[in-house]
Amino acid sequence: MIFASAAAASGPLADVICDTTLRMEQRLKTTLTAEKTASGMRSADSIVEVWTDDRGDWVLVMRYAAGNSCIVAMGEHWEQAGEKPAS
Repeated sequence: MIFASAAAASGPLADVICDTTLRMEQRLKTTLTAEKTASGMRSADSIVEVWTDDRGDWVLVMRYAAGNSCIVAMGEHWEQAGEKPAS
């Protein structure tokens, strides 16, 4: 796992907890080789995003309308649940 916790992180993104959304996305893509695999609206000005890589590591990012994004959680062994059919 690349991150143990935000406070104890020692990987290449250890210093990136909040950044501009553009820089955050670039670092997640290039440093972790992660892709955004899920997102959902939290409020009128924030979206929750899940970024995962092919090893099962995951990062939960809060994206704000003001143009910043913050890493709020991270872990390993991500499992994608099957999608429910549209009603």
